[in-house]
Order: sequence, then C-alpha cells, then structure tokens
Amino acid sequence: MSGVCTKLLFMEQIQGMKAVGHLDADCFYVSAERVRDSFLLGKPVGVLGNQGACVIAKSYEMKAAGVSTGMPIWDALVKCPEGVYIKRDFRWYEVLSRLMLEVAREVSPRVEYYSIDEFFFTVAEPRGGSFQVLAESIRDRIWERVRVPVTVGIARTRTLAKLISDAAKPFGALAVVDRGAEERLLSGRPVTEITGIAGRRAARLEPWGITTCLDLARADRRLVRSLLTASGEALWWELNGDPVRAIEPRRPAHKALSRGGSFGESTSDPAVLHAWLVRNLERLIEELEYHGVAAGRLTVAIPYKSGQTGVGQVHLAVPSDRFDLLLDAARSALRKAWIPRATATHMHVIAEQLTHRVDCPGDLFEPPARAAQAQAVARLKRAVNARHGRFALRSAATQALGPIYRDAANAYDICDVRGKSCF
Repeated sequence: MSGVCTKLLFMEQIQGMKAVGHLDADCFYVSAERVRDSFLLGKPVGVLGNQGACVIAKSYEMKAAGVSTGMPIWDALVKCPEGVYIKRDFRWYEVLSRLMLEVAREVSPRVEYYSIDEFFFTVAEPRGGSFQVLAESIRDRIWERVRVPVTVGIARTRTLAKLISDAAKPFGALAVVDRGAEERLLSGRPVTEITGIAGRRAARLEPWGITTCLDLARADRRLVRSLLTASGEALWWELNGDPVRAIEPRRPAHKALSRGGSFGESTSDPAVLHAWLVRNLERLIEELEYHGVAAGRLTVAIPYKSGQTGVGQVHLAVPSDRFDLLLDAARSALRKAWIPRATATHMHVIAEQLTHRVDCPGDLFEPPARAAQAQAVARLKRAVNARHGRFALRSAATQALGPIYRDAANAYDICDVRGKSCF
C-alpha cells in the first residue's frame, strides 16, 4: 500500500509540474509591418531607425541577402537593392505587442513583459496534455489572433527556455523538460548564445575548455563563479535545471532613467548639440513625471566620431523634475562633455539618484513665487501636449531640429513603450 501511495503521489507531482515559457516574435518589426500591408509578404523588408540611417530589423529574405542589423542604409542598398525599406513605427508595434501580452496572460498567472517582442511566463503542465502541446497552442493562438509569427520554448528555467526558443525559430514551438534532451540541445550551442555571456566573458571561459552551453553546465560551479561572478553562477544553476532567476510580472523600480540616441546626421555645431540636449531633456522629464520621481544627479554623455566620449555630470542641490532647474544642470554637464570642433554622433541624458517626488524637500533658498510659476508652466505644457500632440508645445531651443519633429517616426521611440524590463 505504501508503494502504491508513493507512486500516486509521484504521478500527481509530474502532472502538476511547473515550467517556464519564453515567447519571442519572429522578425517582429517586419512582421508587424506585414500585418497591415500584405504586399510585404515574402519580400525582403528592412525597418529603418535613427532617422532612416540604418537597418534596425530585417526579414529572413533580407538577411539571406547579407544585410545585418545595424547596417547603414547605403550599405544595405548595395547588398539588397530590391529590398523594401520602411521607417519604424513603434506606436503600431506596441499595439501588437500588447495583444501578444494579453494572450500570454490568458495562459499564465505570471508574465514578465521582457521586451516589446519577448515574454517570459510560468506554466503548469495541463492535465491530460503536455508542455509540447501547450507550446504549440500558444504559438497558434497568437498567429490566429494577432497574425504575428512567434516561437515558443518551454523548459525548467528561463535561461533554458530562451535557448530552446532560439533553437526552434522560426515559427516554432518546443518543450524540453527532460535532462537528456536538455544536454543534447546544450551540446550543440556555443556558450555565447546564453543571454549574459558575450565576447569578453566567453574569452574568460575558453582557456578552461568551456566553449559550449553544455561545457558551462558541466563545469565546476565554484570555477564559474570565480570567472563570471555571481551572475555567471546563476546561469550555471539555470542551465542545470534549477530556477534561480525569477519571473517578474512587474518591472523593478528604475535605478536610472535616460533618453538619447543617435543624431542620424553627425554634428559639431554647438547650437545643434544644445537643441538635442533640450529635446532629450524634455523626453526625460516626461519619464520622471510618469514614474513620480525626481533626479538628484544628471549626466550627459556624448560619443564622438573620433572614438572619444565626453561625459559631464552635475549634482543638484535638491532632487527635481522641473525643466528650468534640470536645464541649468544639463547645460553645465553639456559644457563638460563638449569637445570643441569634434563631430558628435550620439547623446545620452541620464537621470540618477532618483527620489520619489513626495519625499523631495523643497529648496529653502528659492522664492515661493518662482517655484509656483515653474510648476504652472509645466502643468500648462502637459495639458497642451495631451490635447494637441506630444511636442505641440516645446522649448524654442529645439527649433534647430525642425526636420526631426516633422518626421512622425521620431515622435515615439521604443523606450516610450512602458512596462518592459528592457528594450
């Protein structure tokens, strides 16, 4: 009787086995464009970012022609002259992204909105079914409802789930929860396919004969920790089927907020640099207001064509989200980051030492009337832009960037899609 009870208990545990799923859209930006324009189906398609200067996503047909992500448009046109090149539209991509998120939440009580086209989620093996059937049903449900092809991987941990979905692309569905099957999959994949292990970390592992995912899983845990620190040890546990990286249904609180990116057209003009500073600052203040935080430190970083990077940093006397106070700090940081006559390619404005606005003390030395006026201006600006468009009312300092504001593709960026763990 004892043996029968033990067997029944074991069967119940197997039936209720928990696992982690990874859902990843295939060529998401291209797939999203194909949803609204069937003309693009089967054609080599590239989606452009950075004011149309480079390819940020490409179809499998364009990839076969030799076009890579990040390639300048002029090089892509040489490799794939017959390609169809489209400016990005992150508002549309977000619509489809959230439809996929809805489907994931229908099948799981815990879903992590990892990026605009990637989701992690927990699942239980369905009674009378299997994880493989579940993976296929999720893939098919999204295709039927959203018309975006996705790949779904299910495994014992999130690291394994992502490796499995990568192996099953495109439009695949694969569940691997057996150790033998896991090892067969890991043995054929280079260690750099693990998220969190790139060139430098792989170089540290190579002298120890660790070149594949299976090598890392079989390596001594203490050695892995000494080479890759605690984050590397976490990957070791995950590769061996022990889930140590949690699924986060809510994004962890920000330690920093930033706005910026490529200029598209490089510049050495101080007026243009100042215009970009103000544009990025206004976008950054939107995020500070949305999250209800104030910045205690502001950093401006400017990469240059020469390979140099200028960095300026200013500590605020009192944490703030006010445009006038942050602009004074940003201008000071810009002066420190500016290299005269050097050609700049990018700019990043970073708010750090974030404090909840309700916890921020007032400035004892600022006249109350000035603070009230600044707050009234901010309220008016928000109200006008909410009614007439995001940048309908903006600083006159941005006039040098007229073409940027006239291009609707620049009105909404991937970082404006809120709630994700990363891009």
